[in-house]
Formats: sequence, structure tokens, C-alpha cells
Amino acid sequence: MKHRALNRKTFLFLQGPPGQFFALLAEALVARGHIVHRINFCGGDRWSWDGPATDYHGTEDDWPHFFDSFVRRHRITDLALFGDCRPLHRAAHGLSVLRGLRIHVFEEGYIRPDWVTLELDGVNGHSTLSRDPEWYLDAARDLPPLPELPPVASSFRRRADDALGYFTNNVIQRPLFRHYRPHRPISPIVEGLGWMRRFAGQKAARARAEAALARMRSIDYFALPLQLNSDSQIRTHSPFGNMKVATAYVIESFARSAPADAFLVIKQHPLDNGLLNWKRVVRARAIEHGIEDRVIFLEEGDIAHIVAGAKGLVTVNSTTGTLSLASGVPTAVLGQAVYHIAGITHQGPLDGFWKRPVAPEARIWDAFCRVLYDRCLIRGGFSSDEGLALLVEGAVRRLVETDEVMADAGLLSAMDFTAPPPLARNTRG
Repeated sequence: MKHRALNRKTFLFLQGPPGQFFALLAEALVARGHIVHRINFCGGDRWSWDGPATDYHGTEDDWPHFFDSFVRRHRITDLALFGDCRPLHRAAHGLSVLRGLRIHVFEEGYIRPDWVTLELDGVNGHSTLSRDPEWYLDAARDLPPLPELPPVASSFRRRADDALGYFTNNVIQRPLFRHYRPHRPISPIVEGLGWMRRFAGQKAARARAEAALARMRSIDYFALPLQLNSDSQIRTHSPFGNMKVATAYVIESFARSAPADAFLVIKQHPLDNGLLNWKRVVRARAIEHGIEDRVIFLEEGDIAHIVAGAKGLVTVNSTTGTLSLASGVPTAVLGQAVYHIAGITHQGPLDGFWKRPVAPEARIWDAFCRVLYDRCLIRGGFSSDEGLALLVEGAVRRLVETDEVMADAGLLSAMDFTAPPPLARNTRG
């Protein structure tokens, strides 16, 4: 179509999730007549990308100037990246704002499984979504009901293979990217050793979990699902800095304010690398506050089943919070979360939550979900061919199809798709 040649966008892709998603999305955009560029920071980036790309070999300090020069030289109009908290991404984001680029941030889905988040400008604590319940009620007024769709195929083995390929190539190609520092605080090799230890003890962990789950059928309990220490949700979008501090905070509050007959169930994250002995950490904090007989630690178990049976759920900002809200379970949020909204989540100090857990208001939760589906979520997943196909189709629709339809109708001109004028030229290049 004529407007796709005349009004094409120029995308710059930075780091994506391990696997094919960004490469497949780039192919789809090129097939529609748009221009795509890519900058690799490490061997894993090169392994994940099939087309032409530029390797960045410089330091983190030199990156902002390199990025800005690249954007001006190639007349970039749109930036695409996965996660907005990685140091290199944060610098690119800030300069993109100055240059007037459209910034498309992908992330794991706010609601899972079967959905991936795509927002303009930022996600999670950087999201521009309102926290006003009345705004959601107004915004959802003309939106359709939530869709009922079959689950998207997913393979843990596929996800694990993608991660292994990515991090293995980081190690192999390290000499080519000697200045690169991963955004995750622990090296993949050390994490791998932790996973080996966790797998070795998995059978015994499942037996312990089954016994604990049987006990939970006859007690009143609150649930605390642990998040990953490496997650930017904890490191950037919470007051704690790490999950160990958050866990101590919750246990101390529970000991002081929860009803004497209530229990606290703490569930280990399914992707925890096993380097920290969470069972020992939890037990030590419980003994410190004299409630070791009222705290249950689970290494394994279906989180949906655990949440559904809880009197309430406490989270820093995990997407498990959306699972509990969807089940009508009272939810307390301790960090920044897009769903931390009056009428949906507990408002006020945590101490008050244990005594008066209040279920979410159905009409506000429904409006929130409909707006989320309409504006921020793409159906699909990273760990199957079906999931990737759905994801690419939905992402292309969000990234370019709306503008293409408007251009067909004569509502956009070629100028709407070109790069914004540069700032004052740097004569030193």
C-alpha cells in the first residue's frame, strides 16, 4: 500500500526477552514496509537476532552519546525495548524523550498467563496509567466485556532453552563485549549452580509442600508469594530493595497485628534460583517474633489454589496480585503496582489489613481489566510457536496498524511518521 512506503516508521530495537520474539516482530514490521535497526549489547543479543545489527562495544558511560548519535544518524522514530529499568535502557529512554521518539516498552503481562504487556513510555512503576478508580469507570464505559479465550500453548522447556542459549552465548562471546554488565545482579553460572541444587531437592520439597497444603485446608491463612530479588519490581519499584527485607517487614506486622488464630503462608517463587535458603530465612524471622507455629513455608504448590483459599494476600507488587483480585481475595500492596487503586486493593498501613481484609469492588476491578486489555495487553507468549505468532500479530497491530488505517483515511500525513527534528547539532559528532 502506498502509505506504507511513504509513511513508514523507523524502529530501533534494544534488548528483548531471550528467544525469537524481537527478531520475528522485526521481520513482520519490515514486511509491512517499515525500517528496523538493532543494537546488540552482548552475545545473547546477537544469538537472539537474525537480521543486520550494530554491536555496541563501548562502556556504559559512553552509551548515551552513542545512542543519541545513532538515533539522529538513522532518523529513528520509534524505540522498542523489553523492560525499562535496565541501566542502558534507562539512558536510552531519557534521550528518546528529549528527541520526541515513540517509546514502546514490552514486559511480562500484568495479567498472566497468556498476555504480554506493551505500553507507551513505561511499565509497572513507570506506567502512565491512572490510579484513580473513577477514571477507569469512565474509560471502560464503552468497552466490551472481557473476552473468554482458550489458553495459549506454553512450554517451560522452550523458555529454559531460550534462556540457556542466551546466557551461554553471553559467556562464549564475552571477549567481544568486554564492557557489558548484565542487569541481573547474579551471574548466570552462579544461578545455574543454584538451580542444580534446587532440582536435586525437588522431590523432597514436593512431599513437604503436599503435607503443608493438606494442613491448610482446615486453617484460616493469609498468603505472601515471594518475588525474585533480581526483579526490577523489587529493586526499583519497592521501598525494600530486596525480598528478604520485605519478608521480614510482613512477618513482623503479622506477628503484631494479625488475629491469634490466623496463619501466614509464604510461597517460594517458582523461578527462584535456590541460592538463598528461604525456608531458613522465614523460620528465623518467625522465631524472632514468636510465631514459628503460625508461619508455613511452601517450596512448591499451585499458587492459584493457594490464593483462592486465602483470607487475604500480601504482595509487594507481584502479578499474583491480579490473580488474587480476579478471585475476589482481599489484597494488600506494599510497593508500586498498576493495580494498587482505591476500591481494588487495601488502602492504609499493613497492620490494619490483617484485622479487616476487604474484597475488591467488582465493578472497579472489571473496569480496570477492560481498560488494561484494551490499552496494555497483547495475547500470546514467548515459549511456543503459537504464543509467538499471536504475540507478533498483536504487537504489529499496536505498533503500526492504527496509524496505517488513519493514513488510508487521510488523517495522517507522511510527516506523522518521520523522525522529529534533532536538537542542537553536536559538531564533535
